[in-house]
Amino acid sequence: MEPVASRSCCPACWLPCLLLLALLGRPGAGGAEEFRLLQPQDPVRVSAGEILTLTCSVTGLAPVGPVKWFKDSGGGRQLVYTDKGSFPRVTRAVSGSDTDFTIRISDTRPADAGTYRCVKFKKVSGADEEIRSGAGTAVTVSASPSAPSVSGPSSRVEPGPSVTFTCTSGGFSPRDITVTWLKNGTKLPAPQPQVLPEHKSVSYNMSSTVGLSLTRGDVRSQLTCQIEHSTLPAPLRGSYNLRDALRVPPRLRVGDPAAPVALNESVPFTCHAEGFYPKDASLTWLENGNETNLGKSSPLAENPDGTYTLQSSLEVKATEPRNRSMFTCRVVHDSQPPVSASQMLRISQPPPTPSKDGTSHDAENNLSNLKIYIAVAVVCAVLGVLVIAVIYLIRVQQRKGKSSPSVRLHEPKKSPSTALQDSDPNTLSYADLNFDKQQKKRSTRRFMEMSPQLEYACIQTGQPAVAEDNLTYADLDMVHLSKAPKRPAPRPEEAISEYASVQIQKK
Repeated sequence: MEPVASRSCCPACWLPCLLLLALLGRPGAGGAEEFRLLQPQDPVRVSAGEILTLTCSVTGLAPVGPVKWFKDSGGGRQLVYTDKGSFPRVTRAVSGSDTDFTIRISDTRPADAGTYRCVKFKKVSGADEEIRSGAGTAVTVSASPSAPSVSGPSSRVEPGPSVTFTCTSGGFSPRDITVTWLKNGTKLPAPQPQVLPEHKSVSYNMSSTVGLSLTRGDVRSQLTCQIEHSTLPAPLRGSYNLRDALRVPPRLRVGDPAAPVALNESVPFTCHAEGFYPKDASLTWLENGNETNLGKSSPLAENPDGTYTLQSSLEVKATEPRNRSMFTCRVVHDSQPPVSASQMLRISQPPPTPSKDGTSHDAENNLSNLKIYIAVAVVCAVLGVLVIAVIYLIRVQQRKGKSSPSVRLHEPKKSPSTALQDSDPNTLSYADLNFDKQQKKRSTRRFMEMSPQLEYACIQTGQPAVAEDNLTYADLDMVHLSKAPKRPAPRPEEAISEYASVQIQKK
């Protein structure tokens, strides 16, 4: 049997025949090889910042059309790479290859985590139609947490109350993380950190809090938040200086003088504002509530514990108007209400000054005062004796007046012109009212024996007698008893009524 080529090909057509035989002799030339799209299915784990390599290749006769990369699927599918367009972080591993479509993603981020697929498209009527998709490669990005940040209260607080401090970190994956609080290297009790979001995510954020009571000695203390994560070769730490949250008010005292000072002596007052933080403080002096500019402040001094001390002195002259004056030191610290402390200036009595004879003026004054006291006491004693004597005489006279049945009537001093009138026999200067008939005769005789000018009136009482025989009314005009016609009797009195009327008429 002759070869096909010798029967059908002439010598002039050998070259095309040889080419045809070569094509017929290629493996698989009898039929087209099946199209295949290959993508590794094993998950890929990469750390944030590293380069992610995603492999994809095709074999066989592929229809005309591009190969594209996508992340995730369904409605959330995102285009990662195609030959047309700009993708700054994505490049092809073999540029221009028709079979190798491997890509590299640089500077990997937690958001790059997901499932990636390479997809083959063919052109149909000018459009791209998806014909084959890879199995997909699950990518996990391990992200280290960011450096922890510690924050304190919004404003300074004084020692005592509990203060809350917060530590935050984010952008890490996987979710598990450990937080430890330290004060000056000593571990503090703290609750578990809060990690968000609570559901599955490509990256997470953390927040942790701790409560701490500050003291005056915490000016140099430091608070540390330490976090540990699987992506970290060593723990990360964030620090906070407690002085940034602390306010220590000053301890204020005013020294000298505590005891009375001599008159006109120069007296120093000293104000100490000790142990305060921060150092912003101003000090002023007040005298009886009025601000004075006489104080002199010393430079601000820092104490070993980090607090500060401010000192100011005030020198005043102990004059008499300043006796018992109040001197006040007032300090305004860190824009807070002022605090103050006060001290009173008391002036002692001046020492006694000796006189020429060697004795002091105070001794002379004391001796003079003693003499005055003695004189006053003597006068008071004499006055007391006189008062007692007068009271005694008055009481004696009162007792005599009660025991005597007579009442002496005094009249004004008589003038010479009335002397003749007094000798008038018709003028009676004595009246004796008897309520007993037997006493009537004795009274008349007594009257005749007395001087014509005797001025005396006696009213005596006795046993009641017959109404017609007893005189119950006497009228003494101008002290003298005058003879006059019988007057009408006054209104009837009781049988034992004793009544005398003395009338003084102006002439």
